[in-house]
Amino acid sequence: MLEANEVHHGYDDETVFEGVSLSVDPGEVVAIIGPSGVGKSTLLRLLAVFDAPDRGTIAFDGTPMWDATEQERLEHRRRIGMVFQEASLFDASVRRNAGYGVRVRQSWTERVRHEVASLVGKENGTTDVLEALETVGLTEKVDQDASSLSGGEAQRVAFARALAYEPDVLLLDEPTSDLDPRNTAVIEDAVRQARNRGIGVTIATHDMHQAERVADRVAVLLENDIIEVGDTETVFESPRDDRTRKFIDGDLIY
Repeated sequence: MLEANEVHHGYDDETVFEGVSLSVDPGEVVAIIGPSGVGKSTLLRLLAVFDAPDRGTIAFDGTPMWDATEQERLEHRRRIGMVFQEASLFDASVRRNAGYGVRVRQSWTERVRHEVASLVGKENGTTDVLEALETVGLTEKVDQDASSLSGGEAQRVAFARALAYEPDVLLLDEPTSDLDPRNTAVIEDAVRQARNRGIGVTIATHDMHQAERVADRVAVLLENDIIEVGDTETVFESPRDDRTRKFIDGDLIY
């Protein structure tokens, strides 16, 4: 379990969160919805243990991350995968890009062995990497240079890169906001496959239809807090908080 508990956070004089609490369990998809600028990306960065909260705790498997040692935080962070809104790929093949996360998590000896293998044409061809590329439908482009990919294909490689090292938790920050319907569908299907493999997935999205399609639970982020969290059908069809209904109906303007 990855959990935020009573998290307060801000930048300079701006308050972003006042007591936010949220958890993601193995094998479920949690969608965080809310208007642009409300703090969805900031919450993901906190859950990814990139940033420390001002108050409150971020815990992984019951261990408060900012009370742990630096080495313990690193070990837990290595179990978390994150995909940002824009893919950042290296000038290398699709396979090497998808395998980057696997390589940096290997021991020095394992890394040398894979680098030697790449020199003889077996470019990090681990099963995990190839399976991840198959999940996003890119096995036919494993040896293609990543710079030649479309934007949607590049984002699929970024997703495969996070999936290849078999994280326990996958955090997705608006992963399909600039994609066409085909690439969006591929990534949404990959999200479902990740969930079926027991990975806990949290996706920040402004696309409420996407949240309805892929999420088991939905958290509504408004006014510096998560005002409502529940199973997807309940949140969209009969929310408890009137602000949730107004936001979903487009009656709240931010």
